Amino acid sequence: MRIALVGTGRMGQAVRRAAEERGHQVVAEIGSGMNRGGTGITRERLADAEVVVEFTRSDAVVGNLLRLAELGVPVVTGTTGWSGQLARVIAAVEARGSALLYAPNFSIGAQLLVRAAREVAAAIRGQEGFDAGLTEAHHREKRDTPSGTALALQQLLQVVDPSREWPITSVRTGWVPGTHTLEIEGRFETLTITHTVRDRAVFAEGAVVAAEWLQGRRGVFTLDHLLGGTS
Repeated sequence: MRIALVGTGRMGQAVRRAAEERGHQVVAEIGSGMNRGGTGITRERLADAEVVVEFTRSDAVVGNLLRLAELGVPVVTGTTGWSGQLARVIAAVEARGSALLYAPNFSIGAQLLVRAAREVAAAIRGQEGFDAGLTEAHHREKRDTPSGTALALQQLLQVVDPSREWPITSVRTGWVPGTHTLEIEGRFETLTITHTVRDRAVFAEGAVVAAEWLQGRRGVFTLDHLLGGTS
């Protein structure tokens, strides 16, 4: 598979390594210096890539996705902090018959945390004897707070059990790749479900697996589609 990278930072380079380890070819890399507002994304620079993997910043991702939709190139993105523009991007992708898979977290373990959290929230719905909340911790250079994973989890939990606010506590310190915790507090007991990333390579490999899965598909997808769950 021929892959183009939009975003050449730490995640972009991790994706390159993961792609090459899985036998794919990275045919193009487009960094921020050559790509203001998505204008640096051209057919020529994409070099006939079959799919694009995009890891950039929240202030750049929408322009990138709109440009890639315009070109009709399938794209996998793990950039967070742009959910307010999701409807606009979906409309652009669907209008051109292209494909997009977006996820705030490409870790399979994180997806299992989401599924477990859904079950727990359903079980304590209407139970007044419990408080519940989320904690997420990331490295000090992570810009968006709360994390996209925590926000997505909060939104899901509020749908399952709207009687609770499901507050998020965020920590930004050190070099932690990412930890997300669901905590249920009863008067005499505590239930804690935690997912911890030890290496950002898990996100890169997940993004490449998503790119493999996206080939030949049309529409807008999440990681849940790839795993065979419900979106």
